[in-house]
Amino acid sequence: MTMALPRNSLRGFLVQAKAAIRTAIDKRQRIAFVIGNESADLDSLTCSILYAYVQSMAPPRNDFTPLYIPVTNIPRSGLQLRPEFLALFPHANIESQHIITLDDLPDMSVIQSKLPPENTKWILVDHNALQGQLGKIYSDRVAGVIDHHEDENKVRKDTGSEPHVIMKAGSCTSLVIENCQASWDLLSTSAMSSGAAHAQGDSLSDDSAVVSLWDAQVAQLGLASILIDTANLQSKDKTTEHDIRAVEYLEAKIMTCPRLSAQYTRDNFFKEIDSAKRDIGGLKLQDILRKDYKEWEQGKLRLGISSVVKPIAFLQEKAGKEAGSQSLNKAFLRALQKFAEVRNLDVYAVMTTSTSTEGQFQRELLVWAFNHQAKSAAVKFASNAKQELGLEDWHDSNAEVHEDDEDNHWRKLWWQRNVEHSRKRVAPMLREAMGKE
Repeated sequence: MTMALPRNSLRGFLVQAKAAIRTAIDKRQRIAFVIGNESADLDSLTCSILYAYVQSMAPPRNDFTPLYIPVTNIPRSGLQLRPEFLALFPHANIESQHIITLDDLPDMSVIQSKLPPENTKWILVDHNALQGQLGKIYSDRVAGVIDHHEDENKVRKDTGSEPHVIMKAGSCTSLVIENCQASWDLLSTSAMSSGAAHAQGDSLSDDSAVVSLWDAQVAQLGLASILIDTANLQSKDKTTEHDIRAVEYLEAKIMTCPRLSAQYTRDNFFKEIDSAKRDIGGLKLQDILRKDYKEWEQGKLRLGISSVVKPIAFLQEKAGKEAGSQSLNKAFLRALQKFAEVRNLDVYAVMTTSTSTEGQFQRELLVWAFNHQAKSAAVKFASNAKQELGLEDWHDSNAEVHEDDEDNHWRKLWWQRNVEHSRKRVAPMLREAMGKE
């Protein structure tokens, strides 16, 4: 019977996990990965780390391997595009160097020989279909899923000892907490009574203090995602009972640690992470577009969607400054076309969120189709989605974004007045208009 790993801090666990990847590759050992979606937002990051951390130290449910490796589904360079990560890491006593990214896996040209599919197991969090090159190689090795997006029916229902959870929640992290809560409580209780925690060498006086600190650090990691995804539990459209219960559970973990509870308040913590997430002014436009980007193949068409936390006007101004152009809109459209061409997209969408001058949350949606088949899909989407999304034409005398019939391109920009619908809803609607696979 394989043994669970001894209780460790999050920092210690991530160091151990990174070393285990190298060993598994060198010695052809079996390895289990927990991986979020390719937009690699805060939710995907914390889901993968939380699930891997708790399950690696909980009593193992099978003999495949006791260690779960959390993978953030971007290259290492992408971490610097996410200021909210950098703001959060000190709260969990970790640094960027501890995060496991795609760069820690073998190069895609040799990954199949270095990590044979039969030696791997994959748990998906914050998505339910493994995309891209990893999906082409390892989709048959997906052994479990926890997600809050529309079910793409790519993961078998019978996942044995691993979870198969796909349900509505503001944050997928809330569902992970729900799934891991019993195991987390058990391992905390056992570590306090066994003396294993103090053996890790923390300067705190006793095992309960050490474990309480470790639990509180991990709890803050999870709280950040849930609070961001539910607007501090204030969004009526997004917040569910799963989110409320998860926040209560995680805050109780923080309250057991005097060192961290004395300085924690929910509102201040949310404001710190939220402000960091919106601080993208120093990024290049191409980096802003790829910061929170997801891609799908639907039949013969490829769809990409960028989510941006600034309005179209901000992106136009950014494009104009970078291009040294007086025509902000032309510079902006050239930048979008460049982004889409590099990724061989047939349909590209940009979704923005921002706050109006009156303090109201608002959304914009831009859709660009680049060929005849894609144009047909985009026109169909515009017709089907108009009422549900509350699409209203976007007009600006200085920035005409709409286009039709030029080189079979079709482009449209709207205000999306039904703001409760995020990419979780818009992406399936676009894919449906693009046709079945």
